[in-house]
Amino acid sequence: MHQYGVRDVERLLNLSRSTIHSLVKAGFVSPARGPRRSLLFSFQDLIVLRTAQALAAAKVPARRITRSLKELRRQLPTAVPLSGLSIGAVADRVVVKEGASRWQADSGQYLLALEVEPAAGSLRVIERRGPSAEECFERALALERTDLPGARAAYERAIAADASHLSAHVNLGLLLHEDGRFAEAESAYRRALAACGGDPVLWYNLGVLLEDMERKDEALAAYEEALRKNPQFADCHYNLALLCEDLNKPAKAIRHMAQYRRLVERR
Repeated sequence: MHQYGVRDVERLLNLSRSTIHSLVKAGFVSPARGPRRSLLFSFQDLIVLRTAQALAAAKVPARRITRSLKELRRQLPTAVPLSGLSIGAVADRVVVKEGASRWQADSGQYLLALEVEPAAGSLRVIERRGPSAEECFERALALERTDLPGARAAYERAIAADASHLSAHVNLGLLLHEDGRFAEAESAYRRALAACGGDPVLWYNLGVLLEDMERKDEALAAYEEALRKNPQFADCHYNLALLCEDLNKPAKAIRHMAQYRRLVERR
């Protein structure tokens, strides 16, 4: 059975590391442990994680999410079926379709539609909500492993259709950063910050980029802004601690590392 690391989950499901750890801590999944106690997720875990995040974003009550996911987790197949798999809502029922068969997971009045398909030997997870911006975003996710230029173009189309589409902004910035196109990545993040109200993940990603560009004072300011938006952002405290140590700010380094450890211990 194939297993996925945290980095795989980040890219496949478009979830931040902090969100992944929060969902694990909440008990939605129980991943295996790999070398150095790294988290290893199964196919079923990926579906449950994405579903949990989507339901939480839709403000479905936590108890209902837990009840729905417990039953969903029990019935999911252990691998991507060749026929594909979709999870949707029909009236007040969560219905799973596998090939020609359908089965009910649980009840709950919320809008959710996910598709999981085998594509070129890899997992493709798509959340469909209908708007053209979302369709462009989903297309970009599907292209990331096979056609990076096409993925970037699709993210740009999603942003053109909806300038506040946070996930498209985040993924576009990451792709440009990873491709070494630092100036374009910085422009993408700053455009995103203007459109999305200064989201902490955008500030954090900009900080990582600025560090790679050796603009450490600006990176420090970006990390601090991310923490102003979300003081519980553990990964940001960690990066900021290391950066403060590098900038000869030992007191701040100690403080942020201590906060990082407190947050991680709570997970």
